Amino acid sequence: MKYLLIIFSLFLSHSPHTLPKDAYQIYNKEGEQVTYAEVLKTVKKSDVVLFGELHDNPIAHWLELELTKDLFEATKGNLMLGAEMLEADNQMILNEYLSGKISQKNFEKEARLWNNYKTDYKPLVEFAKENNTGFVASNIPRRYASMVYYQGLNSLNGLSKQAKQFIAPLPIEVDLELPNYKALLEMGGEGHDGVNFVHAQAVKDATMAHFISKNLVKKGVFIHYNGAYHSDNYEGINWYIEQYAPKTKVSTISTVTQDDISSLNEDYLNKADFIICIPESMTRTY
Repeated sequence: MKYLLIIFSLFLSHSPHTLPKDAYQIYNKEGEQVTYAEVLKTVKKSDVVLFGELHDNPIAHWLELELTKDLFEATKGNLMLGAEMLEADNQMILNEYLSGKISQKNFEKEARLWNNYKTDYKPLVEFAKENNTGFVASNIPRRYASMVYYQGLNSLNGLSKQAKQFIAPLPIEVDLELPNYKALLEMGGEGHDGVNFVHAQAVKDATMAHFISKNLVKKGVFIHYNGAYHSDNYEGINWYIEQYAPKTKVSTISTVTQDDISSLNEDYLNKADFIICIPESMTRTY
């Protein structure tokens, strides 16, 4: 009877219902498991960290905040934040809020914030406010990206000098042979509309890279939050940073989901310096 109880307890300890429910696992670009501490050790030595998120993933958003806190400590406050989710023409109102000149209510009402701002990005903005760090609204105003989609890349040339200050310097080079852009072109179709679709994405990448490059921190780190597709495979924002500030040391992070996170899918190898692998069943923020 004693041996039967031992066998039964061993069975229970290995039952699928008692297996650990890990929320994430981090891999390096070769697909080797690494710890969060190893990620921090590497990225704190970078000039720029491109944190590629899945916009609706709570683990990605939580890790963004935790990494920001730890980088703040590691750099002794020598940290700059920036995000795709805030547009360059809202930099003034963002600065006014961070410096306490305007209320939270007015900032959130006027800044064209994403629908998931309060759950996913507000903690980052509030961290910047509480700790007196800068926060760069890095993205091109959406009306200009839309203009490129409908009217073509050259339509930006007709904007006023004032409008152009919210965009990467013109002309913006777009390499349609880059794998990520090539894949987008195939999605959008190779006609006029397909090219405009890629160009509209590229002006976002270029503008984010431009404002990151303009706001690099001497002996510090700039952490930037963006959709993973804007920095995956060392393209997108990263490619443009190489054009604007060639000596910048950039670390990239990507986020993926899988049914089983015990090993990294081969398709995700070399996607970034570090890949955060999250269960497909993880709840979404919207």
